[in-house]
Amino acid sequence: MIKILMIEDDAELAEILTEYLAQFDMEVTNIEDPFLGLSTLNTQKFDLVILDLTLPGLDGLEVCSDIRKRYDIPIIISSARHDITDKVEALERGADDYMPKPYNPRELEARIRSLLRRKTNDFAVSEKAQQKPKNIQIEEEKQLITLQGEPLQLTKAEYGILKYLAQKEGGVVSREELIYNVEAISEESSNKSIDVIVGRIRHKLGEVPKDPKYIHSVRGVGYKFTQ
Repeated sequence: MIKILMIEDDAELAEILTEYLAQFDMEVTNIEDPFLGLSTLNTQKFDLVILDLTLPGLDGLEVCSDIRKRYDIPIIISSARHDITDKVEALERGADDYMPKPYNPRELEARIRSLLRRKTNDFAVSEKAQQKPKNIQIEEEKQLITLQGEPLQLTKAEYGILKYLAQKEGGVVSREELIYNVEAISEESSNKSIDVIVGRIRHKLGEVPKDPKYIHSVRGVGYKFTQ
């Protein structure tokens, strides 16, 4: 059973959507008051929120922001406000989808399933990434870096550069950034000297120059570390 919280002050529309979605094993709890809706979300577990923007006492955009700050839950905006500014702001505040009224309940059902499927896939990918052991591990207290459990014999400069690149994993790091952020490197060092040290690190990692696994050159900029 998919549990949905709807915050909608149009009782007639809420009833229509509740009855329609019930056919697809979706249980809708509708709350007309936005403050009560937020309170209900705090005390009960839901899989998704359908949120109107024009609500009594509190604008739906504020409600959207409040939900996103506190919960990792899909939010579909269901609103008669068609202004592109409202749509953009809703998405910027954390909404996952925006459906201008009127719409076909069938489309709403399809979008709900799409969002929940995407969230399930994202969770599975995240879980897999967390479970995947990393070949290179940093033990800062010992100032040690290991490759597949074996300690690497690194100079202070090599250790500092590899640690910095690993901490910035996935991001591009310029040679200048390494010079100014790695303590073991003098600020007078040249870009060429950084390349030489990186070359030594690659050798100790057993890198194949034409197909590196960990340290990738970014032409004209610096390096990117991945594993």
